[in-house]
Amino acid sequence: MRRLWLVFAQTITIAFGLYLVLATVRPDWLQRLTPARRIDTGPAPVLQAASTMKPAGASFRDAAGRAMPSVVNIFSSKSRPKQQSASKDEQLRRFFGDGSPERQSASLGSGVIVSPDGYILTNNHVVDDADDIEVGLADGRTVPAKIVGTDPETDLAVIRIAERKLPVMLLGHPEHARVGDVVLAIGNPFGVGQTVTMGIISAVGRNNLHINHFENFIQTDAAINFGNSGGALVDTSGNLLGINSAIYSQTGGSVGIGFAIPVTTAKAVLDEIVAHGQVTRGWIGIESQDITPELANSFGLDRKSGAIIAGVVRGGPADKAGMLPGDILSGVDGKQVTSTTDMLNLIAQLTPGGKTRMTVIRKNRESTVDVTVGKRPRIAD
Repeated sequence: MRRLWLVFAQTITIAFGLYLVLATVRPDWLQRLTPARRIDTGPAPVLQAASTMKPAGASFRDAAGRAMPSVVNIFSSKSRPKQQSASKDEQLRRFFGDGSPERQSASLGSGVIVSPDGYILTNNHVVDDADDIEVGLADGRTVPAKIVGTDPETDLAVIRIAERKLPVMLLGHPEHARVGDVVLAIGNPFGVGQTVTMGIISAVGRNNLHINHFENFIQTDAAINFGNSGGALVDTSGNLLGINSAIYSQTGGSVGIGFAIPVTTAKAVLDEIVAHGQVTRGWIGIESQDITPELANSFGLDRKSGAIIAGVVRGGPADKAGMLPGDILSGVDGKQVTSTTDMLNLIAQLTPGGKTRMTVIRKNRESTVDVTVGKRPRIAD
């Protein structure tokens, strides 16, 4: 009996030693000998938030929800694609999307419903010279549209659809907008479908970009890309601040520098087009340039700002009123002129055929002249 116990103990010791050697040298052999554990195929235990839980932090889904139904997709086609003139700065781009290579006459943009009667604001370059226009509504319907009127000088256009009881976006107050305000850009970039991006207002009153003749852009870093043209820039309440119009880009994609036309300008254009079919502006027939400190010193001028008349159209209203090149236009209808942008906007607001008093400085002497306002010639689309 004692001998059997000794054999048993030695066997156990040798087996344990072999196990230790295998566990150290070849553990994979032991895994083959170990029976596989059964894998539970049931649902994994997870934790889920309550369905009534509000999103953490700031959310603009209410603003987006109010604004998105009023933003539409615009599909326009042309039998003969219009040749685009070379831009003074190729990095400033108007961003409607071209169609497929097989149909280069197709364009894609966006628009904003601003009236329950079917009036839609968009960019002129989206519908310019179009033979056929279709509008894709947020509810999935696609309906035909007609051009009511265009204004190439602000790159705005008004189109209309026959549908009624449409979702309408409320107009906001861009004059109250400040740098740093959060804004949302809504449109149809690259044709992927309605998209909302967020950013802030980077600047207001941007001009001298040589995109449009009349410029007063809202600048934003909200992502804007091809197909966003004519889309909405809205505030955090979902109200319309501007119509997206152009981007600054070296590649054609968004780099965070986008420009929108303020809704105050768009509303004025809308009213003129609906009432008269086109926008009528005042004109006096002068060319001007800003007075800079360098220019003031060179000509011995007392003023360091304003608009100096560089040329006068012969036989035009300014010529008939006695204005001369070199004169400084300092006031229009009692309002001060601080730049050529001020001058253009103030004169454009005058009623053609009416008389207005303008303040002119000649050889540092101030005088007033009465000018009969003419009608601004319409530029070619």
